[in-house]
Amino acid sequence: MKNKYIDLIEQTFEFPQDEFTVEDNELYFHEVPLMDIIKQYGTPLKISYLPKISQQINRAKRMFNVAMAKVDYKGSYNYCYCTKSSHFSFVLEEALKNEINLETSSAYDIHIINALYESGLINKDIYIVCNGFKRPQYVENIANLINSGFTNTIPVIDNKQELDLLDIIEKPCQIGIRIAAEEEPKFDFYTSRLGIRYNDIIPYYKERIKNNKKVKLKMLHFFINTGIKDTAYYWNELHKCIQVYCELKKLAPELDSLNIGGGFPIKNSLAFDYDYEYMTEEIVAQIKNVCNANGVEEPNIFTEFGSFTVGESGAALFSIINQKQQNDRESWYMIDSSFMTTLPDIWGINQRYPLLAINNWDKEYQRVFLGGLSCDSEDYYSGEAHSNAVFLPKLTPGETQYIGFFHTGAYQESLGGFGGIQHCLIPAPKHIIIDRDKGDNEYYTRLFAKEQSYRSMMRILGY
Repeated sequence: MKNKYIDLIEQTFEFPQDEFTVEDNELYFHEVPLMDIIKQYGTPLKISYLPKISQQINRAKRMFNVAMAKVDYKGSYNYCYCTKSSHFSFVLEEALKNEINLETSSAYDIHIINALYESGLINKDIYIVCNGFKRPQYVENIANLINSGFTNTIPVIDNKQELDLLDIIEKPCQIGIRIAAEEEPKFDFYTSRLGIRYNDIIPYYKERIKNNKKVKLKMLHFFINTGIKDTAYYWNELHKCIQVYCELKKLAPELDSLNIGGGFPIKNSLAFDYDYEYMTEEIVAQIKNVCNANGVEEPNIFTEFGSFTVGESGAALFSIINQKQQNDRESWYMIDSSFMTTLPDIWGINQRYPLLAINNWDKEYQRVFLGGLSCDSEDYYSGEAHSNAVFLPKLTPGETQYIGFFHTGAYQESLGGFGGIQHCLIPAPKHIIIDRDKGDNEYYTRLFAKEQSYRSMMRILGY
């Protein structure tokens, strides 16, 4: 009878997978033995596997370049990393090894750009796409960038009044316009609060930009909140965007770039199925076809990939510290941290991640609920993306069960308030970085952050 945890995984999914293998009933992540990591650092533990970041960037570049070659696309492809997905220095340092550009969303992002330049990690030719609602400090910081020689900094106009704020920029400036896309039907509203309405873009260009000697329209920016998906909704919005680009291009010959923000999804389950190559080829072909039909030269394509860049590099490892049988059907495994503080997307937007046992793959499995340490009733995890249930090995007295949530590298630290005050004063866990030597390709680890101390919390609270 096949009732072991490894049997369940192998019967349910195509397994092993690229990043997950099992040896001696223990899980390996990108060929890194996670039990060795746990023995060295303990749990709870956040890990960042840096090589995955470069792999994702080069994967996207390869897919777009192949898609462009297939249809003889004339424009260029430009990869941008969205800093808001993870602002950590080790993420930016790894991403910038791959000749990418950057996207910012707030005033303090610009200080990161300056720090990267001072460290020699970027030069002033890099594209800096500045999105977000522009407050005066954000515009001042953008102006300082442009005035200091970052000539490819592109403030993207989010509302009609922002152009007036750009008067403090001394040099001629390239700008973009963001389209206010229509949202999916499930939203409470029809049109995004971000950007300028489709029907207002052409009149706005004629009235405010066409004869403005201080600015030159470089980019039309299109963003879908739910990301790039093979749905009628996405293709319809993309088609409308390309049509606006063509109309605008006929009036603004200086316009040469289309930014299709809203990135590729990442694997949220071992059952995840997404045809990246097909989607890339279809996007490129549609842009070319609509432009050709309108007699317009194809634009340079910019993408803004945040979660796709960094998400699959991250993981969170926990110990099961107790089992509670609350009724006949509900068995709870209590973890040594809190979902609300460590993986806030779980309770905030019901996000699901690949969840796997780290050890004991040869043990029988059972259905469980996972509970966090906080006193909040929302601090739990009860189902995976492919199933409204969680199955893990049965506990063995005297032997600790370890589990891992994977592909957690985007947004969780910033949303969880890294280094700040956590719900119920539960400390932020240790965070380690895993990288590989260029010579022998052996992995090595280094501690990025210790577990948060009570003293740091007390200082923040004023004690």
